Amino acid sequence: MTIPDAIRRYYDTGIEGPRLGEGSGPLERTRTEDVLERHLPRAPARVLDVGGGPGAYAAWLASRGYEVHLRDPVERHVWEARALPGLASARVGDARRLEEGDGSADAVLLLGPLYHLTDRADRVRALAEARRVLRKGGILVAAAISRYASLLDGLFRGLVDDPAFAAILDRDLREGQHRNPTARLDYFTTAYFHQPAELVAEAQDAGLRTESVLAVEGPAWLLPDFAARWRDESRRAALLALLRRVEAEPAALALSAHLLVVARPA
Repeated sequence: MTIPDAIRRYYDTGIEGPRLGEGSGPLERTRTEDVLERHLPRAPARVLDVGGGPGAYAAWLASRGYEVHLRDPVERHVWEARALPGLASARVGDARRLEEGDGSADAVLLLGPLYHLTDRADRVRALAEARRVLRKGGILVAAAISRYASLLDGLFRGLVDDPAFAAILDRDLREGQHRNPTARLDYFTTAYFHQPAELVAEAQDAGLRTESVLAVEGPAWLLPDFAARWRDESRRAALLALLRRVEAEPAALALSAHLLVVARPA
């Protein structure tokens, strides 16, 4: 199993471990957990967390009584995940070639693979593997990065003034293919940025029936006072209620950094 050197080098820095606790990361995590709470079967369902990174969501689900098996192509992530309590297993694995048997999982999470598989055929293959290992009636929740994430982030942080970033952004908008030839980690790494309709089409080609495509952060990750708002319990609750209210709206999808597709075997 191989992953592009640029992706491996990026994650070998350890950047993923603290990510969901920094900047707008807590919003991404809380909103993702909210979607999972509403769509996953009840514990102790068997959950396969494919591309689960260092295990943030896997550990959270295990603490709620789920039987969680994590697979990730980055060895560092697997080592970190094995140190977490409650996981049933954590192994190096490839979303395109899962070792699990047919119909062996009640739910499959693909919260990382789709945006690091830059070829459509590989993304469909990963989705088809998720469908294969799902039991009848099982649920898939998969994440994608929005086509406009780098545009919005670049405008918000003033990155568009950097010619190197502007060149990256141009390709993002034209092709959805994100490449970072610079040494700046905050310019991310090799990835594919989706349009919502592409997610639906890829899931369909993999034998899945999409129930919904949801905005994770919506426009809230761009709030200039996000940190202060998030620290205030009542304002945070109000913000989350608003985001849930508009999560399926096309405008919210376009403004969100991340998207979630919820699907079942067709």
